[in-house]
Amino acid sequence: MSAIVREQVDHPDWGTYAQRLLNPEERLWRNPSNGGHDDKAHPPIHPTKFSTGENNWSPDHKKVYELVVRHFLACCSQPAVGAETTVEVDIAGEQFNASGRVVLAKNYLDVYRYDSWGGSLLPTYTIGQQFVPTSLTLDSGVTRPPPLLAEADLLSCMDKAGIGTDATMHEHIKKLLDRCYATKDANSRFSPTNLGEALVMGYDEMGYELWKPYLRAMMEADMKSVSVGTKSKAQVLEGCLQQMKACFLDARANKVKLLDAMGTFFARSNRPINETQNTIEVVRPCGACNDSEMLLKRRPNGGFMVGCRGFPQCRNVVWLPGSLAEAAVTQQICPTCVPGPVYKIQFKFNRRDIPPSFDVDHLGCIGGCDDVLKELTEMSRFQHHNQTTTPARSQSQTQTTSTSGVRQGAPRQDLPTGSRSTGQFANQHTPAVNPQGRGQSQTPSAVGVRQGTPRQDLHTVFRTASQFANEQQTPGVNPQGFRSTHTGLTQNSRNASSSGAGQVLCTTCGEACINRTANTEANRGRKFYKCQNPGCGFFVWEDELDNVAPRGRGRGSRGGGRQASASAGRRGGGRGRRGRGNTDADGMTFISATGDTVHGCCFTCGDPSHFANACPNRGR
Repeated sequence: MSAIVREQVDHPDWGTYAQRLLNPEERLWRNPSNGGHDDKAHPPIHPTKFSTGENNWSPDHKKVYELVVRHFLACCSQPAVGAETTVEVDIAGEQFNASGRVVLAKNYLDVYRYDSWGGSLLPTYTIGQQFVPTSLTLDSGVTRPPPLLAEADLLSCMDKAGIGTDATMHEHIKKLLDRCYATKDANSRFSPTNLGEALVMGYDEMGYELWKPYLRAMMEADMKSVSVGTKSKAQVLEGCLQQMKACFLDARANKVKLLDAMGTFFARSNRPINETQNTIEVVRPCGACNDSEMLLKRRPNGGFMVGCRGFPQCRNVVWLPGSLAEAAVTQQICPTCVPGPVYKIQFKFNRRDIPPSFDVDHLGCIGGCDDVLKELTEMSRFQHHNQTTTPARSQSQTQTTSTSGVRQGAPRQDLPTGSRSTGQFANQHTPAVNPQGRGQSQTPSAVGVRQGTPRQDLHTVFRTASQFANEQQTPGVNPQGFRSTHTGLTQNSRNASSSGAGQVLCTTCGEACINRTANTEANRGRKFYKCQNPGCGFFVWEDELDNVAPRGRGRGSRGGGRQASASAGRRGGGRGRRGRGNTDADGMTFISATGDTVHGCCFTCGDPSHFANACPNRGR
């Protein structure tokens, strides 16, 4: 042992410590201990030859050699010695405690720089001593979820659970990756795949904890027993086969649970499309029009909503969480919510889309008394904002599409520059965003809810007519992931931009906006303005400051030209495509918020040949 240490005396980095280790006067030497366990896979790792680094060694090679040598020298050294002080303090009846540690003898820490020991220094106190604190601070903090497992963490967990040896652990991990149970990113951190999570859920529902290390650890222990001679190979093999056969037969008998788990994570449904899209159940009387019922319906994109039967005259609607997999109205009546009766709904959520603290099955109410449903709705909307992206387009062709369901050529009523429609979204201060590149005509989204309509407590969102009928339309998204709704900038903001003052004011709180550069795939390098207030959602592209005036249909110039006003939209040169527009009896114009063509269909029966106001099935 000392001969190996003596070889390291001439090394420029740790040679001095090796000399101290061999000096009896230093009293630093200690024979290495046996360690926690011996897997008998190989002898203890130690330097077999002295080297200061060969010419062909890579930096990683040198680091590995340094780790091996320093670890070996540390194993031959005395442990570090320290003193710890703990103080308990009473301040105005509140109990506080503090601890500090002082290292008296570093010993192995002098060479093994990968460990650190010590703490804050505390003065010497006596019991009952009084003192005046130098400062009193209240630090704020937030909780964060634990990070994903790194490869080193996984190896440590496997070692503690008794799975594999140093020679076989990496083979186990490779199988997890090859079978697509998990993926490994560039930082060597593992993330479970849908297949991996589905298998865990399916076997867990069967009552088997196959995803836990117990069964594998038991097999490893049996194999070690064979190596030391306490068990025979035939005995261990027979026991393992019996265990696995019992699991296999039971899993085959309960394969439906595994299929259900697969359907949860891979969004598979065996129901016909017509059945999934035409389920209608009465939930409650409509509190907006007081004339019709609110119906539970499945949207064309597979989600659920509760909307008024009187659509399009009444556009009262409650959007349910996007994490919802199934929903059915029950006969139970909520005793709290009015106007009644309000029937409770049996919800079934996708496990992968909700936090673990929430149950997959939930009996809830949409009247506003259900806090669980409120939380899941808010989470679903936040996730949707972060995941929705719209690819940029290279063309400058203007496409303004009516969302009112009126055919092309209907009379158009332009909204005056800087004005807003009478209907408003719940978040009405976010300006228009064109996610499809420069040179496109921007058209405001005037929503079809009159002022004075009672607001639903359950995050009720009022949409335009085509949004109510065509939920597959992709909303515009700004670089921060917020859904953009068109309301236009204030006149001060437009004047500041056009006059070259360089200042854009927030339409919500009046603060000066800050200029940022987008880093999303669709708009990388494009500049935009956002409110400097973190709680405000104000956002607008820099190149569209003079292009946000509300207007109806128009022709956009091809090649990046801008339209300065609503009337200029009619005279735009180049090839364009007229959109559909309509003005209802109250003077509200319904137009597309994204500029994309929307093919309307009947909200009641789904037939694209007509709209809900002319549906022959209306009122049935």
